Amino acid sequence: MAEKENEETPEMDAKNQMEAQFKAQIEAEHKYISEKMKEINHVIVILSGKGGVGKTTVAINLATALGLNGLRVGVLDADIHGPNTSKMLGIKNFLPSVTESGIMPAIGPLNIKVMSMAFLLPSVDTPVIWRGPLKMGAIKQFITDVNWGELDYLIVDLPPGTGDEALTILQLIPKITGVVIVTTPQDVALASVRKSINMVKEMHIPILGIVENMSGFVCPECGHEVNIFGEGGAKKAATDMEITFLGNIPIDANITQDSDKGLPFVVQHMKTKAAEAFTAVVDNIRKQIEPHYKE
Repeated sequence: MAEKENEETPEMDAKNQMEAQFKAQIEAEHKYISEKMKEINHVIVILSGKGGVGKTTVAINLATALGLNGLRVGVLDADIHGPNTSKMLGIKNFLPSVTESGIMPAIGPLNIKVMSMAFLLPSVDTPVIWRGPLKMGAIKQFITDVNWGELDYLIVDLPPGTGDEALTILQLIPKITGVVIVTTPQDVALASVRKSINMVKEMHIPILGIVENMSGFVCPECGHEVNIFGEGGAKKAATDMEITFLGNIPIDANITQDSDKGLPFVVQHMKTKAAEAFTAVVDNIRKQIEPHYKE
C-alpha cells in the first residue's frame, strides 16, 4: 500500500516536468541578465506601499547625492504608467538611439544615465494603455538591452505597491543589492508599506531599510517644527519589522519646486536640512554595502 502511495501519477509527472522547465528557464534568464549587468556594482530598488509618498523624489535625490560623491550612477524608471524621473532630472526631448552595443540611455545631471518610458512616448500627455505582458517586456528590455556601461550604482524606481512591475524587477534581477522602502508618517501609508516589506522578505531579497519622507515641517521664519503627518511612524515600523531606519526627510517647499523645474534638490539647496537628510540616508546605505566606507 505504501509503495502505491509513493508512485507518481501521470499528472504528478507532468507537473514535475513543468516545474523543472520553469526553473531551468528562470536560471537561464538570470544567467543572461547577470552577464548583461556585470559592469554594475550595486542595484538599489526603491519601493513604496502606496503612491503619493514621494518615492520618485527620494530615488532621484539619492541618485544625485551619490553622483555628488563622484560615483557613476544610473536610474532605471520602471514606472511604466507614470514615468517622472526624466522630468525631475530636467531631461527633455530625448529619443534613445540603438547601436550595436545596445540602447543608449539619456545623460542627466552629474552624468547620471537614465532610461524611462517617457522617452518613448509621443508626448507627456500620452497614456500607456498596456496589459501585463507588454509592460513586462518593456521592463526586461530596460534591464537587458540598455547599454548601462560601468556603474557604481543603478537606482531602480518602481511604481507603488506590489503589482506586476515590482514583482518583475524583483524576480528578473538576480543580484539586487537591496531594497529601500519609502513611506510617510501617516498610518495609512505605514499599513501599505508593511505589505511591501513582507513581500520583499518572502522573496528573500535584502532590505537596506526604510526612509520616512515628508517628516515634519520646519518654519523658515521662526524655526518651529510641526509634524503635519504625524511623528515617528516609520521608525517604529522599522523596529517592529526588524529592518534598518535609514532616516527622515523633512518637508521643504523647494523640493517640489526644484522637481517641477527639473533641478535636483540636493544640488540646488545642498545646505538645507532636507538635503543633509538625503545625504545622511545615502551614508547609511553605503555603510551597509561598501565595507570600507568612511573607515
